[in-house]
Amino acid sequence: MTFHPLSAWLLLPVMLLLLEFGRRFHLVHKAPVESPAIENAIFALFGLLLAFTFSGAVARYDAHRQLVVEESNDIGVAYLRLDLLPSTTQPALRQLFRDYTTSRLHLYDTVSPEISPVTERLQREIWQKSVAASAAPGANPDAEKLLLPAINAMIDITATRQVAFYLHPPVIVSLLLFAFSGGSAFLAGYSMNLRSRSWFHMFALTLAVTLTIYATLEIEYPREGLIRLTDTDKALIALRKSMD
Repeated sequence: MTFHPLSAWLLLPVMLLLLEFGRRFHLVHKAPVESPAIENAIFALFGLLLAFTFSGAVARYDAHRQLVVEESNDIGVAYLRLDLLPSTTQPALRQLFRDYTTSRLHLYDTVSPEISPVTERLQREIWQKSVAASAAPGANPDAEKLLLPAINAMIDITATRQVAFYLHPPVIVSLLLFAFSGGSAFLAGYSMNLRSRSWFHMFALTLAVTLTIYATLEIEYPREGLIRLTDTDKALIALRKSMD
């Protein structure tokens, strides 16, 4: 289960209503606010939950970019080691590598499989032809030792990227974040001045929380909202151009 970033904007009206409901609830019951320590503890816990969720999303976002650079390096190393093969087998394999690199571009533009059918087909072709070419007459004696492990690493990194993309916090964390947002709004409204309300401060609080959670979800799910990882393709684009 994923949370679309735009779902965070539902908190804006909900928190405003809960702020006003908390204030009116206190007004009706006219109970004195006698537990500031408990309120402070709840608000502090909410702040920690926001901070850790945002920090984790940024860390996973950076991991995506690092994995793209790592994959680019793996493809580049394997491509260079094609020089160990017989010259007659190199052109076909180099073209397969160009096609393969192209298939790994723009994966973050839309919601699409991390490993496409085209990528899987090219992986099989590259592996089969590289195994045959490494044992062909004229190949460098170390071709099997150097080229095949490099191609294996190039293929393995695609699975690593796929797992990393679907690695998100448990759903309960996001649900808890939304629940704490509403609960904190009610508690803040309950602690407000009974005689008057400040709509400016109420709106400022709800907007700050909403924007923070919205940014967190945008970073956590980079292909669902406005944020994209398009800049991460620069390493692969540069590698693809160097192959021409």
